[in-house]
Amino acid sequence: MGKDVIIACDFASAEATFVFLDQFTDEKPFVKIGMELFYAEGPEIVREIKRRGHKIFLDLKLHDIPNTVKKAMASLARLDVDMTNLHAAGTIEMMRAALEGLTREDGTRPMLIAVTQLTSTSEERMQKELLINASINDTVVQYAKNAKEAGLDGVVCSPLEAGMVKDACGDAFCTVTPGVRFADGDVGDQVRVTTPEKAREIGTDYIVVGRPITAAADPVAAYKRCKKEFCG
Repeated sequence: MGKDVIIACDFASAEATFVFLDQFTDEKPFVKIGMELFYAEGPEIVREIKRRGHKIFLDLKLHDIPNTVKKAMASLARLDVDMTNLHAAGTIEMMRAALEGLTREDGTRPMLIAVTQLTSTSEERMQKELLINASINDTVVQYAKNAKEAGLDGVVCSPLEAGMVKDACGDAFCTVTPGVRFADGDVGDQVRVTTPEKAREIGTDYIVVGRPITAAADPVAAYKRCKKEFCG
């Protein structure tokens, strides 16, 4: 599995998104479309970015009863995205239903990954507010094992947990890691973070990078720096 940098296009409109993407003339980066942009613009934003030649990670984090998630995934499968996700907390049954809904009649489907714990969640908050008494490391690993049992391709976790997930689920089990910042950058609202270079050393497959690229004075240069530090 090749490593790659996924740019989080967390913009409020299609116009702002295309102004950003039009700066990339040499290559078409892998992009993440999250709730903000998808809810503002709807499925057409996905179709247009695909037409422009980008791979897409559709980051909607589905979490509902199994039948509802299955039907929603069937709708997302028609958008021809490359990767999408749900919350592992929805149980193995929900993840299996999602996989079934996402799989097209010809047997093809996007990659499906499960969110373990958000990178904005600290162990203290998880235990105090969510009443999960295990450590955050043990929780992330267990959620990853559940996702693998359900047949998913991998998980979203912080770079700090990617190595543990690989140890528990095997190298072929994909890890997608947000919470990546340059060594000289601001961590923002993330609490479990690391650098692109350290993420490479840990062995994660994809890193998701937003503001360090999208808010940079020169986004293309920031993207190339990130690719160099992570992909080598």
